[in-house]
Amino acid sequence: MKVLYFDCSSGISGNMTLGALSELIDDPHYLVNELKKLNVDGYHIHISKEKKNGITGTYVDVHLEHEHHHEHEHEHEHEHLHHEHAHHHHHEHRNLFDVNKIIDESEIDEKAKDLAKRIFLRVAKAESKVHNETLENVHFHEVGAIDSIVDIIGTAILLCKINPDVIYSSVVNDGYGFIECAHGIISVPVPATSEIFAASNAITRQIDVDTELVTPTGAAIIAEIASEFTTMPAMNVQKVGWGTGTKDLVIPNVLKVSLGEIKKKTKL
Repeated sequence: MKVLYFDCSSGISGNMTLGALSELIDDPHYLVNELKKLNVDGYHIHISKEKKNGITGTYVDVHLEHEHHHEHEHEHEHEHLHHEHAHHHHHEHRNLFDVNKIIDESEIDEKAKDLAKRIFLRVAKAESKVHNETLENVHFHEVGAIDSIVDIIGTAILLCKINPDVIYSSVVNDGYGFIECAHGIISVPVPATSEIFAASNAITRQIDVDTELVTPTGAAIIAEIASEFTTMPAMNVQKVGWGTGTKDLVIPNVLKVSLGEIKKKTKL
């Protein structure tokens, strides 16, 4: 059977997942072309090769368009500013219903739609618990932003393309310390990540790295897709995808995803 094994020794994030999975499929344009079916604008994807501690991987960066608007502001100053304000405001306040609507109205594969919605639901439930709000009232901060929509739906698209029979993961490593978020300074693992893992069968731990290694998006992805958290089973690895994160750490900030075969359908 076809197996994917996620090595989350340096944590996991949405863009690390996109980077690693995109290396496992042969068509470099597949992801971008499929994401066009979402009918969401205001962003573009930049895919590059990056080195982390000597290891080369793929870095997928979701650029929000308004970051670049000031370059052209003199052309249509008022139009741009007005449009962008409205546009940006909309991003900030998407709830689960809005996100599901975007997914349902897109033309992506039905299996990918279903998977993306399940991943988003995990994030929404955790945010709802952390902020003590109902699911309907949870307005995604990190998640409502276009980049998380792209990360989660892009991951679902790539996973359905690879179509493994089973997905396993290592123990998921997070760091320690404190990071800044929209609400101020919070400790690592951040509350949403902690709650996502608490509501799943994930096996996690902290390692001696002073920063966040697991984002809520990454936590929701691995919690949803991995059926066991263990060392790599006896498998014939045929291809390895490396996705790089944004950080330069003492350990390589990469997610390694191995694609291979297990001959017999035996339990681990």
